[in-house]
Amino acid sequence: MAGDQATFQGKCLCGAVSISFQHEKPTLSACHCSMCRTWTGGPFMSVESHTAPVIDGAEHVRSYPSSEWAERCFCSLCGTHLFYRLRNGGFHALAAGLFKDGASWPFKLQVYIDEKPGNYQFANRTREMTGEEVVKLFS
Repeated sequence: MAGDQATFQGKCLCGAVSISFQHEKPTLSACHCSMCRTWTGGPFMSVESHTAPVIDGAEHVRSYPSSEWAERCFCSLCGTHLFYRLRNGGFHALAAGLFKDGASWPFKLQVYIDEKPGNYQFANRTREMTGEEVVKLFS
């Protein structure tokens, strides 16, 4: 990887799964789709990685095939949400809360904005994409 990329490390609540990834300038995203809101209890806050992260404790990672093209992964011991990943390619949306560094990453993107319920609103100005725009991007 390029020399200007930093390595970020995070772990689940119980510490059985740790995840690391490299990125030059990580940013936060929020997904408002109904599946993410059901999975997390609110919008799914994540950091994107376009290559597979390094996972220690992979024997504790379980996945749920939430669609024909993606799955959601979690720790089988403590239930921590770990990531959403596309089945083809290296795209992972890593749960932002896993990483202590995440508090310093700028919030830049909201997806499935057309599915966001009206009972909350982020104060941050971000790029916003509808579900249709997201599907076109990954098709």
